[in-house]
Amino acid sequence: MQSLALIENWPVPTAAAAVVTADGTVTGRHGPTAHRFPLASVTKPLAAYAALVAYEEGAVELDEPAGPEGSTVRHLLAHTSGLAFDEHRVTAPPGTRRLYSNAGFEVLGDHIAKATEIPFPEYVRQAVLEPLGMTATTVDGSPAKDGVSTVDDLVRFAAELQAPRLLDPRTVLAAQTVVHPGLKGVLPGYGHQNPNDWGLGFEIRDSKSPHWTGSSSSPATFGHFGQSGTFLWVDPAAGAACVALTDRAFGPWATEVWPPFTDAVLAELA
Repeated sequence: MQSLALIENWPVPTAAAAVVTADGTVTGRHGPTAHRFPLASVTKPLAAYAALVAYEEGAVELDEPAGPEGSTVRHLLAHTSGLAFDEHRVTAPPGTRRLYSNAGFEVLGDHIAKATEIPFPEYVRQAVLEPLGMTATTVDGSPAKDGVSTVDDLVRFAAELQAPRLLDPRTVLAAQTVVHPGLKGVLPGYGHQNPNDWGLGFEIRDSKSPHWTGSSSSPATFGHFGQSGTFLWVDPAAGAACVALTDRAFGPWATEVWPPFTDAVLAELA
């Protein structure tokens, strides 16, 4: 895909990208796709997927108590537990505001580790990484931000999101459906959004503006970006997903180049 070559113009030391369609076909790769990059918050979808495996295995229920009083596993996944961004401090009642929270995902990891009696990094490996053949990926440390992976591995995950083998497709559909519709909140790097829609561990594009995906991305697009200059989106309307990893921290450069890159990818797919 010629559009992937646009990453050569990004002001970053290293970048790699790939596109995978809904039938699992990798339609293009560009750059060092076997290079391991820190994922930052692109770790969260991997952690969320492991949490959903734990749910399907019966280790946890989505509506069981977890985190602050009144909060559940579902609240933690959807950033509505009321926990602050990076500290274990409650700033709102559960279900009332969309407060993007690394702390919430750390509490979620601890909760699942306790329920399964398996350390969460090991649980992610057994539940998600190993079955998908993601041998270059680790989620050690914080389940919110300490993952390391390659484009080649994340393409396998992006294919799974479009044609699930590890989870019931209905569970994956729930993960990409808005939880607690209508809640306002801040999308990190992009300011206040009303509404600030999220599913279970995945951000949902809807009508957010500004946004890190493209102007031609469908409202159903879901995924995540990371402060390490990384992103993964799935656009069900396009029948495709895209992964891009870099080694430069997110900043104005990313807000400038990511949307036109996504629009170019979608135009080529069309």
